[in-house]
Amino acid sequence: MIEFILNTIFWTLAIYGLFEIIKNIIYIGTYTKFKTNGIYIIVAVKNQEEKIEGFLRSILFKILYGREEYLKNIIVADLQSTDNTKDIAKRLAKEYDVLKVTNWKDCKDVIDNVNEN
Repeated sequence: MIEFILNTIFWTLAIYGLFEIIKNIIYIGTYTKFKTNGIYIIVAVKNQEEKIEGFLRSILFKILYGREEYLKNIIVADLQSTDNTKDIAKRLAKEYDVLKVTNWKDCKDVIDNVNEN
């Protein structure tokens, strides 16, 4: 009797695992299409050293741990800040791959090269 129960549990889990593998294969095929054509966020900032880290971390949290799988990159374009805004953004960019920091003049080049990244 115990052998029958264990076999039933084993085969139930095996069939469930097979369905999950098939579902993941189908999901990965559709997911990669969205990922390559992802949404890019451009944040233009100037002299926001007190607010920039909290703002970027809240967006990053939604991307990394939430349901925002369509977002591909966050581009921070600095508008010639005179405070530490750009340094804070660069420090965060070292921690997170989806975050790119540039100045406003180079932002157009980043936009033009989105397809190459």
